[in-house]
This record gives sequence, C-alpha cells and structure tokens, in this order.
Amino acid sequence: MRRREPITVLVYNQDEAKAYAAPVRARRGRIRLAVCATREEAAAAVGEAEVIYAWKFPPDLYARATRLRWLQAMGAGVDWVLVPTLPPGVTVTRAPGIFGPWMREYVLGWCLAVTQRTETYRAAQRERRWREEILPDRLAGKTMTLVGLGDIGRTIAAAARSLGMRVLGVSRSGRAVREVERVHRLPALERALGQADFVVVVVPLTDGTRGLLGARALAAMKPTAWLFNIGRGAVVDEAALVAALRERRIGGAVLDVFSTEPLPAEHPLWGLDNVVVTPHISGPSTPGELAPVFNDNLARWLAGRPLRHVVDRARGY
Repeated sequence: MRRREPITVLVYNQDEAKAYAAPVRARRGRIRLAVCATREEAAAAVGEAEVIYAWKFPPDLYARATRLRWLQAMGAGVDWVLVPTLPPGVTVTRAPGIFGPWMREYVLGWCLAVTQRTETYRAAQRERRWREEILPDRLAGKTMTLVGLGDIGRTIAAAARSLGMRVLGVSRSGRAVREVERVHRLPALERALGQADFVVVVVPLTDGTRGLLGARALAAMKPTAWLFNIGRGAVVDEAALVAALRERRIGGAVLDVFSTEPLPAEHPLWGLDNVVVTPHISGPSTPGELAPVFNDNLARWLAGRPLRHVVDRARGY
C-alpha cells in the first residue's frame, strides 16, 4: 500500500551534506529533508527520521532513532553502519556499481607505475641522469590475485584481463566468476597469494576478514610482489605488513585504507620507500553518482516495494 504521510529523510555527511541532499527527489509532499553536517544537527533531527541517507553516521545516535526503518549508506562498505547500537529492525542498503570504475583505474594505474619504473625514472630526472640500463617491465603476463570478488573486484578483474594479465581470485564461496581464471576459497588463500605479482585486497571488513592478511599470508607472497589494499585497513595486519616491507620480504605496497584514518603522522608506513600512501580516495563518493541509487530506493520505499542492494546483516555485506 502506498504511503500517504510525508516522512523525514535525514541526510548526513560531514563534508557535503547539502550537496548530497540537493539531488534527492520525491513527489511533492512525500518527504521532509533534514540536512545535517554535524553531530549536533543530526542529534536534533534523528528522532523524527524514518530514513537515513548517510556516511559514517554517529553510532551513539541510533538510540534516539526510534522511528528509523531504513538506512542507505553513501558507499559500498557498511562496516561503520553495522554496530551493536543499530536497532535490529532497520534495513541497511549499500551503493554497488559506482566505485568499480574508479577503483580499476586506481589499481591499474599503480600497477603500471610499478612495471613502468615510474619512481626510478622520475628520480633519475631529478638527478639529470640517463638511466638507459634500466628497462620497464610488461604488465601483460603478470598475475593478479584479487582477495574479494564482489562487483568492485570483478570490475578490476575484467580490466586486468583486458591488459593481458592472468587473474586469480579468492572468495568465501569459491564460486567461479567469468572474469577470473580460477577462484580459490579462503582456506587456499596462501596458495593464491603465492602465485601473484600483484595482490589486491577488496573484501569488506567483517568478523571473518579482520586481520585476514597477517604474517603468515604475507610470508606466502613473492619477494617481488606488491600488495594493494583498497578494501578496509583492518583486513591487513599493519604491524606484520610494516615488518615485511622493512625487511623487503615483499616488493612493496599501495595502501589507500588504514586501521586508523587519517593515518597518524608518526606511523612508520609514511617513511618507507616501497610504500605508496593515498588518503582513502581510490573509490570516491560523489553526490551525482550516488543520487540515482538512493532515489530509486526512495521511490521503492514510498511505494511499499522491496528495496535494492539490501545488506545481509549477518554476513556484513
């Protein structure tokens, strides 16, 4: 049955709340928008909200959200949503299909930076040295192992294959996917890592993936292999990673996510010459790209139809 009374939709984003609220669309009189950029603003509005459209909503405010029935995350990851304070009856949805194109360019761009010896040639330029004895390498023929084969992982896999790479995958189910030559289940993680020239971590953070790549997994990698983490920082044991990088037991790492963000200035990762640190920008959220996902679900919600992209709260994704 169609809903007739207007509902309150709380839009929360500390950086761009107004920009995310501007493209929200519903028939006149169906919704009231509460646009919140601070915890204080959200605290004042959350009691009336039936729907929250947000990124990193303050978890302590869920206790006041007595009318909340649906939360749409402004992103693919929902580990920040699935906290004990979130009422059990709230439906959580995510935004798939948006971030894969961004992240495939990030991953392949940095893969090419490695094989094309970008740092070496730029350093030589600064020194005015002609380093013709050092040649670039080919990306074609290299092996990429993707740890995580959701829509983002499959998008990266397809692009890597188009450049002539061999692509392996690791997933919880081990189910075959079109874009990947072979998919291993999690118990075979080390076997898949040992074959890779590039390991790309893109699994969501859950109880089962926290610390998944620890000392033992890192030890399975080739000494020339590079680790990319574009999923969540806590999936990789940072202390074990720092040790492996310092001791040159792996070739290097390209890291976009960290256990603590922003990465503290005193963190040892900043000072390692075989590490690239980027500030969680591999898959940026933009209001214009996310609005169609939210508006489609909002129309479904108002019409009493099933929502798309519903998160399995037990699995965490």
